[in-house]
Amino acid sequence: MASTIPDPLPGPHDTACAPADAPPAPAPAPESTTPDRTTAETAAPDRAAPESATPDRAAPRIEAHGIDHIPDAERRGRPRELFSVWAAANVNYLSLLAGGVLVLMGLTLAQALAVIVAGNLFWLLTGVLAVSGPASGTPSEVITRAIYGIRGNRVNNAVVGWAISVCYFALNLAAAASAATALTARAGIPAGDGVTAAVVIVIAALTLAISVYGHAAIVKLYLPITLALALAFAVVAVSVLGRADLSYRPAEPLHGTALWATLAAGLALTASAPLSYTTSADFSRYLPRTTPKRAIVGWTALGGFLPGVVVCSLGAFAATAVDMSDPQAGLEGLLPAWFVPVFLLALVLGTIAINALTAYSAGLALQAVGLRIRRSYSVLVDGAAAVSLTLYALLVSDLLDTVSNVLRLTVVLLGPSMAVYATDILLRRNRYDGPALTDESRGGPFWYTAGVNPAGALALTAGVTAAALCVDTAYTGPVAAALGGVDLSLPAGITVAAGCYALLTRTAPLTRNS
Repeated sequence: MASTIPDPLPGPHDTACAPADAPPAPAPAPESTTPDRTTAETAAPDRAAPESATPDRAAPRIEAHGIDHIPDAERRGRPRELFSVWAAANVNYLSLLAGGVLVLMGLTLAQALAVIVAGNLFWLLTGVLAVSGPASGTPSEVITRAIYGIRGNRVNNAVVGWAISVCYFALNLAAAASAATALTARAGIPAGDGVTAAVVIVIAALTLAISVYGHAAIVKLYLPITLALALAFAVVAVSVLGRADLSYRPAEPLHGTALWATLAAGLALTASAPLSYTTSADFSRYLPRTTPKRAIVGWTALGGFLPGVVVCSLGAFAATAVDMSDPQAGLEGLLPAWFVPVFLLALVLGTIAINALTAYSAGLALQAVGLRIRRSYSVLVDGAAAVSLTLYALLVSDLLDTVSNVLRLTVVLLGPSMAVYATDILLRRNRYDGPALTDESRGGPFWYTAGVNPAGALALTAGVTAAALCVDTAYTGPVAAALGGVDLSLPAGITVAAGCYALLTRTAPLTRNS
């Protein structure tokens, strides 16, 4: 018999959302450095009265809310704001690299474009996860307590939430630093390890400034950033398409098993971008509870899908005309000389946008792990770790190989994680009790068994195991080896994780007290 699903709060209804010009919140209290460990709120490290209880569009201030619940009275905004948040984050250098890599792997232009579209369709899953934010008023890092239990979720956040986020932060930062060092070279500053390190630190500082200010700053800044990047990449598109070989085919086209293996690897590579955002509720949780679910899914998915397809495709088109094994030099050869500095600045700006989101979520993940630190400080910890990884990637490793291998390998974790989360949303019909989710006590509704929900833990483990057996990137799993290198880690991980979670929750309650 199916378990009884708790219904502590009504789910979102398809009605109009609250107006964006709702009255501002009362004047905030001063920031406190000592968390208030009251019984009702032990889950949230940011215990000071909010400096900005609601995202104030006129004058963003440092966001004091961390992983605590956002009360209904402090919600505002419209779902269309999510479009610019995700669009600005997906006009970036990493997407250009991914598109170029597809052609370098041996695909024809048509095959590469098909893979790009298919991989970016996973933004629909990112949109589905975003609906849980307004329903609960908490970030993804807290919502997943319902899936893994209080203690189990700490492990989930440490690995999937924090470690993976820092890796993505570092990869994007390394790509941006390559563009920025080229810009400094044009300004007459000789390249060198010292210059590279300085550039990395400056870009990281700008990124972390946005993350520290938080949600209101992101919403306010990302629309103009989106417009600026759209104009810059329109010029890139004209230049690239004018030189691209639209009928491009490699000298030795792939066939049979080799073709299927490359298509599967390319799909995992492009899908890694949307799958990396298992934290999309972080940026929707300030929306009113009554915000239409379809609007949240639509604006989130569209904001990621459109720029993802366009920018990845430009990388693929460029690879038909120039050698994208050195993407920066290749792209500069296609652009007007006067526009190259603008293009390099656009690459840096796009990376700052995506990394500000990544650092923001990574900071929340650190809090959800149990680190008693304010969100603004946790973001700085993320930045320090990412800068260290970035310097390694730039000064020691080969960037292009590192990007390809890391992105494909993270799918082993991210695919099953997103599948379990989406399945939980469907099983609960998106009904989450935000205040209950902040209860970390042993008697709380999400303590389950010794703080772990067996259904979530077993489903994620099964999904990751299935994906690991099928992967073919930095290492080759036995299933991939048996199939001649065809990497089925993405479909295998998602299918096994979702199926196991749905099956296990039919025989176990979705909360301890169900």
